[in-house]
Amino acid sequence: MKNALIEKLARRDVLDAVEEAAMERVLGPSIRVPAGRDIVSEHVRVEQSTLIISGFTARYTTLANGRRQITEINITGDFIDLHSLLMKQMDHGIVALTDCVIVHASHADLRKLIDAHGHLARLLWLDTVIDAAIHRQWLVAMGRRSALAHLCHLLCEMYLRLEVVGQACHQTFDLPLSQAVLGDALGLSTVHVNRLIGELRSEEIISWTGARITILQWHRLAEIAEFDPTYLRLHREPT
Repeated sequence: MKNALIEKLARRDVLDAVEEAAMERVLGPSIRVPAGRDIVSEHVRVEQSTLIISGFTARYTTLANGRRQITEINITGDFIDLHSLLMKQMDHGIVALTDCVIVHASHADLRKLIDAHGHLARLLWLDTVIDAAIHRQWLVAMGRRSALAHLCHLLCEMYLRLEVVGQACHQTFDLPLSQAVLGDALGLSTVHVNRLIGELRSEEIISWTGARITILQWHRLAEIAEFDPTYLRLHREPT
């Protein structure tokens, strides 16, 4: 499953065998993290970055009143805090939303990697740039899209990101997140989230049973969301 990162990077540009091997060498042993546990706590200083092997995590910020805002959902193949290589002290936390398997890459090893492999360094830089693009889209959705359009945008995004790493196909994917978690991501109450899901079901735009979601009308879902996948950089282009 470490190859999910390679698959994602290769979607954007060709990696040779030397680069793939170099990427594998910086990754440590697998670590299991139970749902609900912080992988990285807010404001800590870190000396390693974390790759998700399986599971779902979330970047979050907690307000003084205890309310939580999720600012990105991360999936298999995501380097969830690669930016910490330069930032050092985290300005947000990262929590396991489901049981996860992760691996660490020490910052010392990552610095050696990017010094020795310029092309791979640019690809990892692109990965952090795409993270920033995702955050911009979430900001637009939170500030200007309707609640329904916001949910539709999230579903379109999650499907395409999961498809890249082989965890979605035929417009079907698993999203094992509670409505409370979705509410924290969308800035909505669980009651409002439930109502929106019911609306999409009643119009037969999606089928949503347990964690399994099937998009029945992709064009309609994308139309409501005003979804433009450009920010995900799904095409291959030399870096």
